[in-house]
Amino acid sequence: MSGFQRYLFRNVLRTLIAIVGGLALIALLTQGLSQIEDTIVQNRQSMLTFLWVSLLATPRIIALLMPIALFIATAAALNVAHRDNEIVVGQASGMSNWQVASPVLRLAALAAILHLGLNLWVQPTASRELRETMSAAATDLASSLVREGMFISHQDGLTTFAGEVDGPQITFLVASDARNPNAEVTYIAKSAFLSEIEGKPALVLNDGQRQTIRANGALESLTFQQSPLELGAFVDDQKAIILEESDRYLPELFYPDMTNHYDNRNADMLLAEGHARMATPLMNISMAMLAIFAVLGGDFSRRGYAKRIAVASGAALMLLLASFAATSAAGDDPELNILQYGLQLFVIGLVSGFYFLVPALKRRRLLAKTGRRRLRDA
Repeated sequence: MSGFQRYLFRNVLRTLIAIVGGLALIALLTQGLSQIEDTIVQNRQSMLTFLWVSLLATPRIIALLMPIALFIATAAALNVAHRDNEIVVGQASGMSNWQVASPVLRLAALAAILHLGLNLWVQPTASRELRETMSAAATDLASSLVREGMFISHQDGLTTFAGEVDGPQITFLVASDARNPNAEVTYIAKSAFLSEIEGKPALVLNDGQRQTIRANGALESLTFQQSPLELGAFVDDQKAIILEESDRYLPELFYPDMTNHYDNRNADMLLAEGHARMATPLMNISMAMLAIFAVLGGDFSRRGYAKRIAVASGAALMLLLASFAATSAAGDDPELNILQYGLQLFVIGLVSGFYFLVPALKRRRLLAKTGRRRLRDA
């Protein structure tokens, strides 16, 4: 690349990084983390867990925002360069439309490759780890079911009070199981510890009493040295069983397990997600082409290119919505998956024709006319 092309490449890259970083941070703070924070706070996890969950949610947000950010960065950087006559000088020195646009298109190609890598490997890996982390937070019995010096009530009918909590070890525990209103059970134990019984979470109570209130009001009391209290009914771990579309790698989307009920029922939707993973990176190139044409696709104007950029922004928004609609439609009809690729390739071809081919044909005609005039003059 020439010096001007490297300069243009750096400007677009810096703007792209700033926009992606800013938009990703805003998205994390205003949308994704609102629900994640509720879960972390509800389960009383550490700030380190909160930051780790935020980091795992980032790849999917970056993949979603990158084409939009590339359009904005390209339009902004080219608009500044054109307004400052830098592009005009470059074209006057003999640079063709391709030479002016090539730094942006090279960056768009790199962004498409990065986007593809995020879609195929980084995002599903992070999504699986995120699901495991959230499941572990939800099933962290020491923090979600027992808290030192406080009564904790759960919607499934369990109420607990712990005198002292030291990791899995608990000193003085009161637990009330009210799932059966005709036989409410209260456990009072000097000590307890968290464990697993046949793969199910449980509290093992030591040196205590088991008191049951029958429907007729009678109180039954039983003294025990050690008694288990199974907690599997109070822990929701179903989300860790089923891998959703975002958790799956490409082969799992294209070739689902048809013996699995979820996969068999949602095979078309999984296939549409797989094609979307392959097709959406092309949007980086189509968005870059729209931004290039918005600034460089017309005559020079000292007033700026707000009108052309506004039209291109509308076209970019329509392309984004059409891509989402194509993915949704392909989830019902697999034959429509071709639209996910066709939309992007159509925009790339159409804009390339107007930006590269039409000016080249005009120059060729102008040169032909000039040549004929010279021949007549001779």
